[in-house]
Amino acid sequence: MATATDVALLILRLVLGLTMAAHGFNKFFGGGRIAGTARWFESIGMKYGRFQALTAATAEIAAGLGLAAGLFTPIAAAGFVALMAVAVWTVHRSNGFFVLTNGWEYNLVLATGAVTVAMIGPGYLSLDHQIFCRCWQNGWPGLWISVGLGLAGAIGQLALFYRQPAKSEETGE
Repeated sequence: MATATDVALLILRLVLGLTMAAHGFNKFFGGGRIAGTARWFESIGMKYGRFQALTAATAEIAAGLGLAAGLFTPIAAAGFVALMAVAVWTVHRSNGFFVLTNGWEYNLVLATGAVTVAMIGPGYLSLDHQIFCRCWQNGWPGLWISVGLGLAGAIGQLALFYRQPAKSEETGE
């Protein structure tokens, strides 16, 4: 039987997960779509913009829906960590903390929320619990899987695909 904690975890998973998935769907179907996202990714220093746009959109949808459903929760949380770490490094780190100045506050909240769910476990109202009859790899393993796998993915992606964009001669930016 579901407890208040199970319902609270469901609410948190749905808010975090559907927020992340919405970003992925927006890359596919919103304003600039994949082509616009690809151009923007290239402008911030990511090589192979179209590949990066497709990968980011797909990862945002998969990690978001995975966390919302509570399926392989630490792996879904690792997706949040990887996506948000790359976003912080490529876009937000030089802007300070607050989201008001395009800082990394929002990224920290999403990643930390996902890691917290991975540690606590997704609760009874999750696919992990319904399929495995328990929370799959929560506690310390949930922390190490979500943070370790997420940071490894982010570092790997940045090492392979990111180059600091050249400063414009006209603006110095």
